[in-house]
Amino acid sequence: MKKKLLMLVTLFITLLSITSVKADDKPVKDTYRIASDSLFAPFEFQNSDKQYVGIDVDLLKAIAKTENFKIAMDFVGFQTAVDQTQAGHADGMIAGMSITAERKNVFDFSDPYFTANASLAVKKTTTDIKSYKDLKGKTVGVKNGTASQAFIDKNKDKYGYKVKVFDAADTMYQSLNTGSINAFMDDEPVVKYAIIQGQEFATPITPEKIGEYGFAVKKGENPELISMFNAGLKKIKANGQYDKIVAKYMGNDASDDKKVDESTMIGIIKNNWQQLASGLGYTLALTLVSFVLALIVGIIFGLFSVSPSKFLRGFNKVYVDLVRGVPLMVLTIFIFYGIPNLFESITGQPSPLNDFAAGIIALTLNASAYIAEIVRGGVNSVPTGQMEASRSLGVSYVKTMQRVILPQAVKITIPSLVNQFIISLKDTTIISAIGLIELLQTGKIIVARNFQSFKVYGLIAIIYLIVILALTIFARRLERNMK
Repeated sequence: MKKKLLMLVTLFITLLSITSVKADDKPVKDTYRIASDSLFAPFEFQNSDKQYVGIDVDLLKAIAKTENFKIAMDFVGFQTAVDQTQAGHADGMIAGMSITAERKNVFDFSDPYFTANASLAVKKTTTDIKSYKDLKGKTVGVKNGTASQAFIDKNKDKYGYKVKVFDAADTMYQSLNTGSINAFMDDEPVVKYAIIQGQEFATPITPEKIGEYGFAVKKGENPELISMFNAGLKKIKANGQYDKIVAKYMGNDASDDKKVDESTMIGIIKNNWQQLASGLGYTLALTLVSFVLALIVGIIFGLFSVSPSKFLRGFNKVYVDLVRGVPLMVLTIFIFYGIPNLFESITGQPSPLNDFAAGIIALTLNASAYIAEIVRGGVNSVPTGQMEASRSLGVSYVKTMQRVILPQAVKITIPSLVNQFIISLKDTTIISAIGLIELLQTGKIIVARNFQSFKVYGLIAIIYLIVILALTIFARRLERNMK
């Protein structure tokens, strides 16, 4: 009897464990939001048809189809993808991220889906670098936070070279082409893709094995996503689909079939004008909406600063000092990541704040603090005798401000307000830090595909210059009319 009972209990536990494993392999959400990089060819990049493609993208789509779950991918940049996954904005991330002990403290990883090798690249015309010993006294470039950087830093004393750290691949490549560095190390597939796209690089040293890439979720969350990814990865490796995807982007025919040659400025415009127009649209929308709101807030706090009330003057001072004392990028990142975490911890619900709204709030707060000071300066520029004369005639403080002081202050502050509008326009470039694709981020996406950094950023600079010159002309005419 006891043996039968023991067998029944054992059978029940076994069935329960099997059921649990199978449950973990089933999606529990209608759609999983997956964050990814936007500038890491050939793993994720935007092709000439404005579609995001790459090894990571195609692999995840194939796995999702095989395992029957839905995904929505957001291409926001590597660090933003990391931050969004940690903050719970994204259910998971795939962005060529190496599996390390440190990252395992905050993420749960899938089985490795790609073995990462790193290649040392030099100019094609370089003949004096054939081993690491030949790097003595030379400068080697690496991207910040990568496994390549860890390898190069570890061996710099051994081989006697200097290290220069970059935030993006395109600037590192440009530095090699211009001679400010003698070599760089990057992931082998990335270097190969750059060479296929026309970069005059050579890889004289055997690649180093630096780690493995994995799909990641926030530690302790979405375990079924990891299970489904692992199961799907095994299936597409078994049926040959995995090899086809990798060969598609790393073979000799991996070059992007562009509709127009992008080696010239005209070609870049023809092939990317819609993308650039969209980026400019986001830049102008961010600027206009945030500046209108900043104008309202700034005028209110500016009037507080000249109020007879000591409390209102003190309140204004605290606000202005606090906002101006925090760098705009830090403020933006805090609003996008910090506030949603606080909201979720209090309400238990995901925050409705998106990247555009976070950008508007950050730009509004930043500009309003400076506008408040502009308003204060404008009001104080009006001779104090006018306020005293008006009050002596029995006119109230509010009426005096409305009819005497503010009309003159407005004329005085117009040039400074237009200047602040231009500053706000240029400040929108910082909002790309949270993944919003405005004009500068659009340029980065194009460069990640065609590696024409000088021409693309030159074009971006010309667009900004045209818009700012138009605003400057408008401001001068407005100033003349006010006079």
